[in-house]
Parts: sequence; structure tokens; C-alpha cells
Amino acid sequence: MKQVNVAVAGASGRMGRMLIEAALGDDGVALAAAFDRPGEAFIGRDAGESIGAESGILIGVDARAAIASADCVIDFTRPEGTLAHLALARELGCGMVIGTTGFSAEHKAEIAAAAAHIPIVFAPNMAVGVNAVFRLLEVAAGILSEGYDVEIIEAHHRFKVDAPSGTALRMGEVVANALGRTLEDCAIYGREGVTGERDARTIGFSTIRGGDVVGDHTVLFAGLGERIEITHKSGSRMPYATGAMRAARFLQGRSSGLFDMQDVLGLR
Repeated sequence: MKQVNVAVAGASGRMGRMLIEAALGDDGVALAAAFDRPGEAFIGRDAGESIGAESGILIGVDARAAIASADCVIDFTRPEGTLAHLALARELGCGMVIGTTGFSAEHKAEIAAAAAHIPIVFAPNMAVGVNAVFRLLEVAAGILSEGYDVEIIEAHHRFKVDAPSGTALRMGEVVANALGRTLEDCAIYGREGVTGERDARTIGFSTIRGGDVVGDHTVLFAGLGERIEITHKSGSRMPYATGAMRAARFLQGRSSGLFDMQDVLGLR
């Protein structure tokens, strides 16, 4: 199979640089372009500079030109930037891998509408291990459907701007669906003061922000006399980046459709 040409959005950022490193190290992927907003630190410099490599691709500011040069644009930026790039990708017929989190319901509907015209992998977490955890949670929730309270605890670095994380929310959705509920109806995002006895049907979320934590997630099933914890801890951002490359390869040859990492990994 021929290489898939990718453009990396937000190329100056921490995740952007990791995506570039993963693209340069993946035989099935060719880095076609890298771009970011004007004024960012690495504009005009070789995309591989931060990892000591020479890619021959300069980080630019022209999103349209970058997306036009690629089969797939990979975007882990912020919702407003991702949606602008989505509009360009739809116009230019370019596939898209979206790892951005913090979208509203209206934004998600916009992504779904675009997927009728271009192929999109949209997932809150691209790491293979996290997606294995999603499946484990589905099984665990089915077994522990009675007599167990569900709490989700997540921790990220001080720079993360949305909470709870997209991964934590997806974990909540997986558990809620397995229990025959909707997350919107049973999620509790904070507790303070005299809250009363815990409602057994709720799913609680706790958020920690600090330091340089890449991403830790634990789902706790707490029963009377025992606790079951399913945990994933990220030591670096590379699992997200390599998963994104796998997603880009998955889109090759597809003309439209909305997919997630469960599709990419064949876990449906």
C-alpha cells in the first residue's frame, strides 16, 4: 500500500511535534506539510528540527495550502482551530484525524455532517491501550451492574484547558451505555457541601490538574467490601501520536464516513 500523505496542524505545539516525530518514523506515512498559527515559535523552521531530524518540510502558516497537499490532516489543536481546518478539509476533499477535545454537541454535529463528504477518524484518545480499556470497561460494567458505584478520576498537566478530559467523558459514556443509561442523565461533575447520600445510578467525575502529568485515568467500581479499579497511565504523548498515524492509514481509500479508534483497531 502506498504511503498516506499527512499534514500536521498545530505543528509548533507539544503534541504537534510528537505527531511530526511519529510521522517521520512511520513507513506507511509521508509528512506532506506542517502548519500553525502565525507567530508560533517554530514557523519557518524545519518540521523535524525539534527532534534533531531534517524533514525538508518547513512549518508554515497557510492552512489551505498545507491541507491541499495532503491526503489527511491530523489535528490535535483546539475546537475553534479544528473546526476551521475541518471546513477547509471538506472543501478540498481531504480526510481528517481529529484528536482535539472540548467540543460542544453542536460542534460534534458539525463534524458528523462533514463526514458525509470526507472520511474522518474522531476519537477522544488515539492510544491503543486506552481503547483496549474502553472495551474492558464495557465488560466490567456489564458484570458489575448491581451494587457498585462508579467513579472516574482523571489527572492532566496544568496546561490542559478542558475538564473533564475527553477520555474520561468517553469512559463515562461507555459505562453508562453498558448500564442502559445516558451520561447526560447520570453524570456528577462536582460535589461540595452537604450533598446527601450518593445516588447509586450516578457516575461521578473527579478532575486533577497540575505539573506535567501527561494523562492518568482510573475508573473505580466501588462495592460493599471490595473495589475494582481499571487504570491507564500515559508516560508520554507518543501513544497518541502513533495511534493517529494508524488512524491516518485506516482512512486511505475511504471517501467518507465517521469512524473512531474502535473502528481503526477492529474492535467493533
